Amino acid sequence: MAAVRCSAAKRSYNVTLLPGDGIGPEVVAVAKDVLSLAGALEGKASNQSLSLSLSLGPTRVEFRFQEKLMGGAAVDAYGVPLPEETLAAAQASDAVLLGAIGGYKWDNNEKHLKPETGLLQIRAGLGVFANLRPAAVLPQLVDASTLKKEVAEGVDIMVVRELTGGIYFGQPRGFGKNDKGEDTGFNTEVYSASEIDRITRVAFEVARKRRGKLCSVDKANVLEASMLWRKRVTSLASEFPDIELSHMYVDNAAMQLIRNPKQFDTIVTNNIFGDILSDEASMLTGSIGMLPSASVGESGPGLFEPIHGSAPDIAGQDKANPLATILSAAMLLRYGLGEENAAKRVEAAVTETLNNGFRTGDIYSPGTTLVGCKRMGEEVLKTVESQSAVALNS
Repeated sequence: MAAVRCSAAKRSYNVTLLPGDGIGPEVVAVAKDVLSLAGALEGKASNQSLSLSLSLGPTRVEFRFQEKLMGGAAVDAYGVPLPEETLAAAQASDAVLLGAIGGYKWDNNEKHLKPETGLLQIRAGLGVFANLRPAAVLPQLVDASTLKKEVAEGVDIMVVRELTGGIYFGQPRGFGKNDKGEDTGFNTEVYSASEIDRITRVAFEVARKRRGKLCSVDKANVLEASMLWRKRVTSLASEFPDIELSHMYVDNAAMQLIRNPKQFDTIVTNNIFGDILSDEASMLTGSIGMLPSASVGESGPGLFEPIHGSAPDIAGQDKANPLATILSAAMLLRYGLGEENAAKRVEAAVTETLNNGFRTGDIYSPGTTLVGCKRMGEEVLKTVESQSAVALNS
């Protein structure tokens, strides 16, 4: 009987790429290459003996990429920040990888023509309501933090931010006049019990996979929306008896993130508080260019993006740090596609590249090797290829 080989077996995924503006196209191009290589290497089984038997073993992960315009680039090309074609492509895919949007060029646009409006629209269109933002201080970069080493060392926080409710979406909102004839602007912070419950359950599950501690951040001493938030979070705690739940007011949480960040494991909070606190937490690490994020819903594709902006000042100069986007690709593999082994491969490659001393300008320190965006990507690709399946499974 002839040998049977299954090397052609593969898992295929459709991934929509949204490079966006500024440095977005540069970092997404690098992450795309890393995804492709990590997927292809999944097909290299350590046991090559298939003679006279059928061995399914690891199968190759194949990606079908399509690029679409979003943000300022879409405003220039189509007159809207999120074209219908882009949203339809994203909704039909298995996962979406976004670079960055915005820039000085569009700062004075009317609200519906601002690139950031497209970001709110695609989050709503995909139904993603949970934003996961890790902030971990890597040993290789502890000296890049602005905090004392003894404060920053060992920090590993996950901020779970509610993404599609609260003051960014609440109605009524707008402009008006008060009884004195003065111009006013107003927004509404509103949450339903079901919105709070679903993000809270996600946060409890995330905490369960980490160190078993969840801190809910609110402003329940002042805001009615926060009073309901605390009531619902507390009521759900009985479903997760293995998780240690605590509560903290947002102003205190902002202080404690600087004073003693290691006290936090997983944080869950509303849209606006999460927006602010996750950016604050990012600076504990020394560079916003190192931090990924994942936005997921109850079904459908997730949205994965670095938390940094479009950095128009360095766009096109090969100075961008692509590591946050590469790590976002790792989150895409883990949370979006369930490809845990490939995600570990990518994360291990980033760690090894840093161990080898390569740094972009934002994380450079004397004694390390200063490289640009493309070179950093090339170094990560080298280390992705060198990661063995045996080591990753050990």
